[in-house]
Amino acid sequence: MKDFKRYGLRSSVWLACVCSAGWVAAQMPDSPERASSPSGSQAGVVAVPDDKPISLNFQNIDIKALLQVFADFTGLNLVPTDSVSGPVTVRLNEVPWQQALSIVLQSKGLVSRQEGRVLWIAPQGEWALREKKQLDAQAALEAVSPLQMLSLRLQYARATEVAQRLQGGAAGSTGGRWLSARGSVLAEPRTNQLFISDLPARVLDLQKMLAQLDVPVRQILIEARIVEADDQFGQSLGVKLGTGLAIPMKVQGRSNTLAVGASNQPTAAGTVAGNQVNLPAGSAGQTLNTPATFAVSLFNAAADRFINVEISALEAAGLGKVVSRPRVVTADQTKALIEQGTELPYQTAMGNGVTAISFRKANLKLEVTPQITPDGSVVLDVDVNRDSVGQITPAGYAINTKHVKTQVRVEDGGTVVLGGIYEETNRNDEAKVPGLGDVPGLGWLFKNRDQTRRKSELLIFLTPRVVADGPATLPP
Repeated sequence: MKDFKRYGLRSSVWLACVCSAGWVAAQMPDSPERASSPSGSQAGVVAVPDDKPISLNFQNIDIKALLQVFADFTGLNLVPTDSVSGPVTVRLNEVPWQQALSIVLQSKGLVSRQEGRVLWIAPQGEWALREKKQLDAQAALEAVSPLQMLSLRLQYARATEVAQRLQGGAAGSTGGRWLSARGSVLAEPRTNQLFISDLPARVLDLQKMLAQLDVPVRQILIEARIVEADDQFGQSLGVKLGTGLAIPMKVQGRSNTLAVGASNQPTAAGTVAGNQVNLPAGSAGQTLNTPATFAVSLFNAAADRFINVEISALEAAGLGKVVSRPRVVTADQTKALIEQGTELPYQTAMGNGVTAISFRKANLKLEVTPQITPDGSVVLDVDVNRDSVGQITPAGYAINTKHVKTQVRVEDGGTVVLGGIYEETNRNDEAKVPGLGDVPGLGWLFKNRDQTRRKSELLIFLTPRVVADGPATLPP
């Protein structure tokens, strides 16, 4: 009697599974069409989209039987290992089949690897052990495989730098070696050639990679105008360019739209004060932009010619002078250095009463690192040091230092102006008639004293221009 009940129970469970499988087959979309080849293998199988939904409702179904359901649904060849076994209960409704398969495999601690139309399924530990054996076998094969030699002449990149990167020894690199354990590379700087010896498969990969790296880098012409001007020149130029012309700009990753030479601070009706001239503000609801002084100001390419005219007028009026007008061509994302100044000697103790002469720089140093953006504008990393000679100390001259560092984006041919570096000069001059000017009391009638206070600002105009393909030419 017990055997009959047990047999009846087994039959009931089997029938339930069959009925449930029939319900799943009824819920699934039509299986992909298959065309049989003369040899009996399947050909012309239509791939099932990864997001195609599937509905499942099983209780205690064998995992291999459930995987067969996925095989019929997708048309893939599922190959489970012998250790894949055990029952599984699942109820999913309209779930993408890729996600459904992943859920089933995770519930049983299984992983899958696909090779073409074959999907291998095994426990995680077994698969990790299998991959380790494959890697060991591959390493053993590579240890005895013959090496291949490749000679490659680079056109644009430097062979010595590329060799360092292939060996994983380049400055700032975070990756490992591109070469295998038996691979080696030799750089010949005279002919700019690379000689690579490695496994044939690795040599082929390196050849493809170097073909993508050895390309010409775009160049940028950076024109700098270093101007010492009266402290009112910045405000004057801001007033003349404050015409309300809106240009796009981006400073420190933030996008804005500014009027040329002006700030974004609207004023009410009345008078805009604090500038070289007083501008009457509108009384009928209009707003005006306060003219800007130069901390960091941007001008588009159209305003560059007007800036040149204003600088020439500045020199003609005696309100300032152009200290330097250097030009340099540099590659994209390559630092350009412009330095001008003097070196001051000072004594240093070497021990045992011996002194030596060393030098300290007091100069104007400008470092610019450009980067061309996809839209054609230029991002400039600017670092400016303005050092000047200070007071004399027992250890030597003191150095007065001013430092500005910023990042700004400007359009091709536009101009960025860095300012805010002020210098104040106090000067007392005395002119007198020899002899009579020293008479007590009456000497004031024969001499004159002149006290001058001058405040100047150092302005740095930077204009980047992307050089077209071909030889770089400097504009007049």
